[in-house]
Amino acid sequence: MESKHVILELRNQAGLSQDELAEKVYVTRQAVSRWENGETTPNTETLKLLSKLFDVSINTLLGSPRQMVCHCCGMSLNDATTSKEKDGGFNEEYCKWCYTDGEFTLDFWKRYANLGGDAKFSEFKSRLIEEFNALQIEGLPKIEDLNVLSGSFINLEYRLPNGLCVKFLDDDATYLGNQLACEFGGDRCFGIAANMEFLLVCTYGENGSDPELVVYKKR
Repeated sequence: MESKHVILELRNQAGLSQDELAEKVYVTRQAVSRWENGETTPNTETLKLLSKLFDVSINTLLGSPRQMVCHCCGMSLNDATTSKEKDGGFNEEYCKWCYTDGEFTLDFWKRYANLGGDAKFSEFKSRLIEEFNALQIEGLPKIEDLNVLSGSFINLEYRLPNGLCVKFLDDDATYLGNQLACEFGGDRCFGIAANMEFLLVCTYGENGSDPELVVYKKR
């Protein structure tokens, strides 16, 4: 559905006239009319006000042009599962289980907030990125960023040379990691994960199939 139809439908569902909606988001009735005719779209600040007013994400207001996923656990997001800030505004990067009322719920974030806040956390991420890149693993692209990931989402089972199958992570913990396409192409990806104690690099196929451990290194 296009943005013009979304705004019109939401306004009608709320029982508001164009004048009433305009008053609530501090614009003119003519501005609302232009949105609903498809001539213009609301600016960023007005989209935030509309998002709070109608209790839908900005992505929904814009006609859902992108597929949203939680940057922490990877689950698909919709208006019912997207997290919110303390002021009630949507945070469209995380699900409501990983982030709520302006705070991350997972232990990894809380741990670093206690150690020194966002600045220290960013420094730690930078150090991990340098350590991953220093491994110089063939086919692994240069690491540029790390996301917080739930252990239950990335805890793959690897078969060791002796035939045993083991997992190295904790389903209830959280880690910094990422997924990267192999530089040589093909259908396998690299997965990386780390915390204070170790670095892990693996490869796997679609949906985490046939995982192979490449590096598990104590820090």
